[in-house]
Amino acid sequence: HVQLVESGGGSVQAGGSLRLSCEASGITIRSHCTGWFRQAPGKEREGVAAIGPGGRTIYADSVKDRFTISRDNAKDTVYLQMNSLKSEDTAIYYCAAKWGSCASWYNYNHWAQGTQVTVS
Repeated sequence: HVQLVESGGGSVQAGGSLRLSCEASGITIRSHCTGWFRQAPGKEREGVAAIGPGGRTIYADSVKDRFTISRDNAKDTVYLQMNSLKSEDTAIYYCAAKWGSCASWYNYNHWAQGTQVTVS
């Protein structure tokens, strides 16, 4: 049984930082592409960052140079460090995983429950 459990959301002022964590069980995270997505009210869900089995990372243009995705293989945990947060980063953030590479933002088949990030 695959489970992804997020933590670390919350409220922060603009310019501040937050770190989200996504702990996986039932899968070996280093063998999967793990991504972070977000959905703001009234908007479609969008891919934010992803890290592939080889450690290659991809980012949405809107978060480049502000967000960093990383992985701790020993803990089967992926992190999203978010710096210089803006009000437009306010959304529910989801961690997701799929087997193989991060060639696209599609076909993720394991999802976490979501965590709210509010920037004011």
